[in-house]
Amino acid sequence: MLLPHPVLNSLTPAQIDMWNSHFSPDAGAQRRPAIEEGIWRRTQDEANAEQSGWTGDNSGRRRVVHYRLHYGLDWTQPVERLVLEELYLYVSLLAPAGEVADHRRDLDQWLSTGRWKPTADASWRRGDLCVTTVEHDVHPQDERADRDTPEGFASVDVTIHSADYTLPRASRNAPWDVLASGMRIKEQRGDPAYADDLSGLLGHLPFVVEAGCGMSIEADIPPLHWLHEVYRVTARQNNALTQGHAFTLSPASDILVKEVLTDTTRKVDDMVSMFRAVLVSEPTDAHRALKALYDAGHLVGPIATHNFDRLFARAGLPEAFMRRYDQRTPEMEFPSEAKSLLVIGLHADRREVQARARELGLQVFYLDTEGVTEHGVHHPYLIEGAREGDIVVRSEATPALLHLAKLLNVNI
Repeated sequence: MLLPHPVLNSLTPAQIDMWNSHFSPDAGAQRRPAIEEGIWRRTQDEANAEQSGWTGDNSGRRRVVHYRLHYGLDWTQPVERLVLEELYLYVSLLAPAGEVADHRRDLDQWLSTGRWKPTADASWRRGDLCVTTVEHDVHPQDERADRDTPEGFASVDVTIHSADYTLPRASRNAPWDVLASGMRIKEQRGDPAYADDLSGLLGHLPFVVEAGCGMSIEADIPPLHWLHEVYRVTARQNNALTQGHAFTLSPASDILVKEVLTDTTRKVDDMVSMFRAVLVSEPTDAHRALKALYDAGHLVGPIATHNFDRLFARAGLPEAFMRRYDQRTPEMEFPSEAKSLLVIGLHADRREVQARARELGLQVFYLDTEGVTEHGVHHPYLIEGAREGDIVVRSEATPALLHLAKLLNVNI
């Protein structure tokens, strides 16, 4: 496995300009948009028994996944290309000690199959990637948090990273700090009203927007839950034990590390496919409609976005990036003149934007299909915390926003 790893082998001048304006370290974003990062922590608890398999006799399993992918432009080839410059993937499993021992033997076999070579520092190397595996009777992060280890359990950590890559302590601790924050408590859905279109917004202008991945999906970017497939967050085998998108918690069912170790290049290409889709995407008519509404003064403040695709910024709109792993509430500007909040394609109020809007007396509107399609099958996916007094419009973003612009005599 060689780095840099190509993501897009040929960039157009427009894509290069877009990268320099919105993804490079000099782009002036709230974060480092050239780094894609994800954290999942899955535990067994009575509150998530259906997905985790928790019972009174089966509890204590845990799986933590943390990845960071650093992207950049490579100018060493005849044509400029987008590449993966650095890779970091960490998987930690806590399970009955016998299962961990079996998994450790599997790891040895996968390293052999993948032609990884042992090094003098007890790691393994293949090209520009290194692997370390560490077993613990008591995990150091559990000692750090004064968290008990179930009797008869053990853990194993696998870290795969580019050579000479180091992660600051705060970043290494990030998934464990998220774990320590506890499970997110789901909101209690009320009884919102439904409307055919967004004409109700006309009585609550100007409005602020919070956006999830719905508009990005319309721009041909995979939904964020697609990453659950890539990083094997949920088990997808068709049997009674894994119905309902059960968590991957058993070492025997965790194939992510196997894929990386035995078919490295293909799996890394799978890992970068989300960012590839981001770079070839373009703002849609929905983004352009919001920009026109913003220019006309009907939309105010930054877009509270949970997406890392920068599509709102690329459409000329200010962004307030909401996606956080530490469960803290980011700053969000509500201009004093705002009368309503329009939430587009977002399932849950994880960052309390809607809660803060209600505290300010803003009317809350939702624009959402209230469904999700996976593997060609459409499933209902109701907005989690819609309340009495809220208004839901079941529609994709583009037709609804174009219709709203027409009602307001705003040209797109």
